[in-house]
Order: sequence, then C-alpha cells, then structure tokens
Amino acid sequence: MPGRLAEEDTLAQEKARASLTTRILVGMASGILVGVVFNLWVPTGEVSDFALEGVLYVGGKVFLASLKLLVVPLVFVSLVCGTAAMEDLSRLGRVGGKTLGLYLATTGIAVALALLAASLLRPGAGFGLMSEATFVAQQAPSLRDVLVDLFPSNPVKAMAEGNMLQIIVFAGLFGLSLTLAGESGRKLLGFFRDLNEVVMQLVMILMALAPYGVFCLVARVFAEQGLEAFEHLFGYFMVVLGVLVLHALLTYPALLAVLGRLDPRTFYRKMRDPLVLAFSTASSGATLPVTLRTVQRRLGAHNSVASFTVPLGATVNMDGTAIMQGVATGFIAQAYGIELGTGDYLMVVLTATLASIGTAGVPGVGLVMLAMVLEQVNLPVEGIGLIIGVDRLLDMVRTAVNVAGDGAVTCVVARSEGELDLATFRDPDAGLADTASQS
Repeated sequence: MPGRLAEEDTLAQEKARASLTTRILVGMASGILVGVVFNLWVPTGEVSDFALEGVLYVGGKVFLASLKLLVVPLVFVSLVCGTAAMEDLSRLGRVGGKTLGLYLATTGIAVALALLAASLLRPGAGFGLMSEATFVAQQAPSLRDVLVDLFPSNPVKAMAEGNMLQIIVFAGLFGLSLTLAGESGRKLLGFFRDLNEVVMQLVMILMALAPYGVFCLVARVFAEQGLEAFEHLFGYFMVVLGVLVLHALLTYPALLAVLGRLDPRTFYRKMRDPLVLAFSTASSGATLPVTLRTVQRRLGAHNSVASFTVPLGATVNMDGTAIMQGVATGFIAQAYGIELGTGDYLMVVLTATLASIGTAGVPGVGLVMLAMVLEQVNLPVEGIGLIIGVDRLLDMVRTAVNVAGDGAVTCVVARSEGELDLATFRDPDAGLADTASQS
C-alpha cells in the first residue's frame, strides 16, 4: 500500500508539471496564432478594438498586475529571512561579491559577443535610412546617482515605488538586525518565515492565471507588430536573436558546468516555467516570484542565497539587453556609415555593462539604456527609431535570457557556498508537490 501511494503521488506530480508547462505553452502558441490572424485578416473596427484594446488588454494587464503585486512583499520577506539565516557579515559580503561579480562578468561577455557578431555579419551595411526615424532619449542616471540611490531615505516610499535596489539594501539591514537582536529577533524571524511560506503559496495560486495571461499578452503583441516589421530589419533581428541563443546555450551552460559542476540540461528543464513567463511578459521583475520559487523548490538553492541573488539579478543582470545594445550599436553605426574604433568598442562594453546596474526589469527599458550607450560613442540617438519596430518581440527573448542568467548565477553561488541541495537539483520531481496540490 505505501508503495502504491508513493506511485500515485509521483504520477500526480508528473501530471501537474506537464499540465502547467503544457498549458502555458499552449496559451503562448494560441496567442501567436490569434495575433497574426488579427493582424493579417481582421480589419480595424469595433470588433478589433474590442478584442485587442478591450479583452486582451485587460486580461494581460490583470495578469501582470497579479504578478507584480507579489514582487515587493516577496523580495522583502524572503531577503529578510535569507539575511538573518546567514548570521555572518563576512559571508554576506562574500555572497554579494560573488553574485555581483558573476552578473557583471556575464554581461560583459554578452555585449562582447554582440559586438563581435555585429562586426562580422554587418547587418546595417547598405541600409537605407528612413528620414522619419526618430527617438526621444530619456536621461539615463549617472553611476554616482545610482550609488547614492542605493540607500533609501524612506523605506516605505521605496516599497511603494518598487525600487528594488533600495528594498534589497533595507531588507538586508533589517535581516541583519534580527540576527543581532537576540531573542527578540528570533521571535520576529519566526513570523517572517511563516509569512514567506504564505507568500510562496500565493505565487502558486496566481500561477493558475498564467496560461490565460500569456495568451492575452502574446496575442496583443503579434496583432500590433505583424510580419511587416521584419521587412527592413530581418538581418538585425536575426543577428540579435542568434547571439541571444548563443549566449543562453554557451555562456550559461559553461558557467554551470565549470564553476558549479552542475548539469545544464537539468537546469534548463527545471527553469521552463520562469523562462516561458519571462518571454510572454517581457519583464524579469514580473517573473521574479516564479523565478525565486523555482530556484528554491525545484533547483535546491537555499533561501539565504536565492533571496539575495534572484532579486539582485532582476535588477542588475541585463545580459539580453546588453546583447541588444551591442548589436544595435554596430547596426546603427553601419547604417550611418560611421566606423567605430577599438576604443569605441571598449567604451560600449564598459558602458553597457555598467548601465545594467540600477535599471528596472520592465519592458522597453533597453531602449533607454541604448540611448546612453550611443551618446558615449557619439552615434546619433535618433537611429534607435530604425530598430524600435521589432524591439518588442526581441524584448521578450532577451528577458528570457536575463532570467536564465539569474537562475544560473544563483545555482553557481549557492553551490560555492555549500547552500545548494544537490539531491533536489537532480530530482526531476523536486518542488512538484506544491504544484500537485493546486491541481
């Protein structure tokens, strides 16, 4: 009888896993199909407006809001628990140094690969510029301002505005204070641990909305973009897409295998749900609750590490965005017939890497960062208007790459600190019990 119950539980977990992943993928595929049909064959009118600006718009916004409502409480509560569990200032500094170093290193590799591909393949060579191409650049924050803004003057305001870096700093200090407060701190820490479990359960409840939210978001994007956006930008699109795939299938597996001594295939199998959500929402911030749950429950990273590395990654790890910036810089320079020297390329690598710090994980932010990169090498910012047509679709892919980087760095750092449960990482059914209970 016990063996039979165990077998039934395993089957339930497999069914839950297949059901959730399959439903999300079906929602995404259906959204692409419906979006293309609307773009090609449904004329503009009341029906189109009701479907795209009514049903699909509301459905997508509700889904994103349901994910984003979890970000601040999840990051704060989880990071307080994780920091308090460390009990060692030197260890906290060590984990922070490793994490930030790996994030900046992978971002540097990403933009270097992008510049190399743009130089060799030259997607902008002979490109006919359109006179109406315009883009109004927003002012990017300086590195000095980013460093000053790390520390909140009002933590409540930081939480209300969703300022991730300030929330991370305050939560880290609060968690450290719990450790130093003795018995009073231990009592309050128990409350935060219980609250963390409740928030994780809320993540699972909202995941039931994922297939429908994904459908609405993807359908609306493809209905608006259509296929004509690729007519003049096919070369640029394919170069960016190719470098994104190369980075995801080369850099991260090498990081996992060499530094973490972990199987990349197992990692990507278990990261399916966050990657699909990242693709459909184009927001690493909105995907953060699902990413954090996956690296803890499915991949085995301890909360003391994951609660720090994942929120930080959603804020500073922009590998996919750096790839877009590298290729776009080369593309715009070629389109305007401007030759970049070695110093210019080095400046692009440095600027794109540093620009990732303090950039919000929201859709479209890469264009703001690109404006800063172009200004550093004296390229016309209005060239962004050439690529803006396909940026939304590429934004979906590069967000998935960013989230994959968050998970990979988390696993490597956790393994280096002895805080990665290898049995959980290798167990294909790990973390599925909660999912099964929801189905």
